[in-house]
Amino acid sequence: MSSVPRIIFAGTPEFAARPLQALITHGYSPVAVYTQPDRPAGRGRQPTASPVKTVATLAGIPVEQPERLRDNGDALERLHAYHADLMIVIAYGLLLPQAVLDTPRMGCVNVHASLLPRWRGAAPIQRAIEAGDTESGVCLMQMDAGLDTGPVISQQRVSIVADMNAGDLHDALAEAGTALLLDFLPRADTMLAKAQAQPEIGVTYAHKLTKDDACLDWQESAVALERRVRAFNPWPVTFFRWRDQIYRVRSARATDGPAAAPGTVHLKGDQVQVACAEGWLTLLDIQPPGKKSMDIAAWRRGQGQALQHGEVLS
Repeated sequence: MSSVPRIIFAGTPEFAARPLQALITHGYSPVAVYTQPDRPAGRGRQPTASPVKTVATLAGIPVEQPERLRDNGDALERLHAYHADLMIVIAYGLLLPQAVLDTPRMGCVNVHASLLPRWRGAAPIQRAIEAGDTESGVCLMQMDAGLDTGPVISQQRVSIVADMNAGDLHDALAEAGTALLLDFLPRADTMLAKAQAQPEIGVTYAHKLTKDDACLDWQESAVALERRVRAFNPWPVTFFRWRDQIYRVRSARATDGPAAAPGTVHLKGDQVQVACAEGWLTLLDIQPPGKKSMDIAAWRRGQGQALQHGEVLS
């Protein structure tokens, strides 16, 4: 394009705030930013601005926070009034109805944190690690009415290395997504014209995370549980129950060992291992109720002294 397009940016979490800041820094400041309404957060449960709103406010960009876009005539009228060429959407949290998709002259593009069509949906970063994928990536996608089904404009692959947790992969993908956007904007018309339809083979869905998903089930393999520990760090954080209390696990390692009843505790010095359906899960970092995370050795020197060798966790 010969001129800078009029951009509307829609996003909410930190994953979207980083590319928004990069766009502003590189001269692509949006004419408006759409983000989720302020939500209660922290111990005081006070209404808190999203990371995207914080960036936009500091930059003096108008912020729109509609509760919904579907069947919302006032919100659609305000959107039209910005006369945008392009809408960039990153982890916004609201589905865009066709009326919104059709509003910008060039349509809407989305930065999605997977190599589509694998891991369409709400939690692609976590589900990729949980499934044992060795590779992830980001796609810049031309949006349509489906759930992450639009044509792919460009993509960048990112390796999932050993010990990488969801926070690590989040940061790597946010950086890659920012690079895709900055490469796209100077030649947006040309790249949109060359967007490729997604293949029909290989579609998987990354279902939304729940806190119940984070419970460590010793009836699964140690390898599967190690992946879940990494996938659910920093949120919602895996946990197990001991003596009617919840203990969170932010780091663990799968190891081999003799078969034992799932949930059986093996203590060796400061090490804590728990038998699984296959293998043993060595706990490396633990967060007791009401306390900060600590390495397992520190916990064993304190409250963890009460944990007994041969005890069976539920």
